[in-house]
Amino acid sequence: MEIEGYTFPDDLYYHKEHFWARVEGEIVTVGTTDFAQKLAGDIVFVEMPSVGKTVEQGKPCGSMESGKWVGRIYAPVSGKVQSSNEELEDSPELINTSPYEKGWIFKISSSGLQEDLKGLMKIGQMGDFIKSEIERVKKTKE
Repeated sequence: MEIEGYTFPDDLYYHKEHFWARVEGEIVTVGTTDFAQKLAGDIVFVEMPSVGKTVEQGKPCGSMESGKWVGRIYAPVSGKVQSSNEELEDSPELINTSPYEKGWIFKISSSGLQEDLKGLMKIGQMGDFIKSEIERVKKTKE
């Protein structure tokens, strides 16, 4: 689905800090949204959570940098990091060119998936949220 010029796949769950979660059994793949990557600009560095680390829903677990911005990576669900996208070490721009496929950041083995999913948004809830985020960003630039 496209909202205000930003792409949001229908099959994902979305965290309010602009990270997405793709659920495949008990494994959740995590990345940043098209909205967030466009706002950040060209990503030049990604610090991913290490494999084996336990992450908590809504808590920071890494960071991303562009030429004009440094931001935190938030875990959309709780669990243990199973893998990270090693391609991002040499090609962090994959987050910009393919935020929902090649630019995934890490995978989590969820510890309480069904409960965590209740705290995330589905595509039907994203329209008003993204429109309010666009307005919020416009105001900070004024």
